[in-house]
Amino acid sequence: MKDKFSFKKGSRARALFRIFNTIFMIVTVIVILVPILKIISDSLDTTGAYGLRLIPKHPTLAAYKAIISQTTLYTPFLISIYVTLIGTTIGLLLTTLGAYVLIQYEMPGRKLFAGLLFFTMLFNGGLVPTYLNMRNLGLMDTLWAVILPLSLQVYNLILMKSFFEGIPKSLMESAEIDGCTPMGIFFRIVLPLSKPALAAIGLFFAVSFWNEYFNFMLYIQDPAKLNFQIVIREMIIESTTTQSTASSGIYSKTLQNAAIIVTILPFMVIYPFCQKYFVQGVTLGAVKE
Repeated sequence: MKDKFSFKKGSRARALFRIFNTIFMIVTVIVILVPILKIISDSLDTTGAYGLRLIPKHPTLAAYKAIISQTTLYTPFLISIYVTLIGTTIGLLLTTLGAYVLIQYEMPGRKLFAGLLFFTMLFNGGLVPTYLNMRNLGLMDTLWAVILPLSLQVYNLILMKSFFEGIPKSLMESAEIDGCTPMGIFFRIVLPLSKPALAAIGLFFAVSFWNEYFNFMLYIQDPAKLNFQIVIREMIIESTTTQSTASSGIYSKTLQNAAIIVTILPFMVIYPFCQKYFVQGVTLGAVKE
C-alpha cells in the first residue's frame, strides 16, 4: 500500500514538473520571439509608430528596397563576408590545433602552456598596448588587424579541448599502433569525430567576425575597407538626422529595424542547416570515455 502511494505521489510530481517545464518554455519562447516579431513588423510599417504592434498597419518593403538599392553597401557586405570566412577558417584551424596539443599529456610543459592561455582569459595587455602593438607590426589599416586578434579565443580553445578529451583514447592508440602519425590521427580520427564541436565553435567565430565593430573603428581608417556593420550604422545615423530618407519618405525607425533584420538574416538562413550539429555541440566535453 505504501509503495502504491509512493508511486502515485511520484507520478503526480512528474506531471507537475512537465507542466512547469511546458509553461516555462512557452514563456521563454514568447520572450525571445516577441522582440524579433516586433522588429520585423516595424521594418515593414510605413507609419513609424511606437508601441507593441506585431502586425504592420501599412506594410511595405520600401525600407528593404532602400537598403538594397544602396550600392555603397555592396563592397562593405563583401568585406564582411570575406572577414567572416577567412577569420572563421583561421580561428577553427588554430583552435583545433591548439586543443589537440593540450590533450598530449606526455608533452613537457603542457600544464604551463595551459595555465598561460587561461591567464589571458582573465587579463590582457589593455587597449593602448594592443593598439601600439598592431601599429608596430604594420597591421594598421589592414583587415588582418581585425582578423588576427579574434582568431584565437581561449574560451573556444578550452571548449574544443574538452570535446577532444571525450574522444575514446583507444581509437587514437589503435591508429598509433597501425603506424599513424600524430598529425594523421588529428586529421583522420579527431577531426571527423568532432563535427558537432566544429559546427558550434565555427558558428561562435562566424557570429563574432560578422558582428565585429570595435576593431574596425579602431584599426581601419580607409573608408573602402569598412565592413557592413559600420557602413549601415552610418546610414542609419544619417537617416535619423533627417527623420526620413529624401527619396522614399521612409521613417528612420522603419529603416533602423530593416537594417537590423538585414544584418541578422545571413545567420537566420545558415543556422537551420547546422542546427543538428550545434545542438550536439552545446554539450561539448560533457561525455567522457
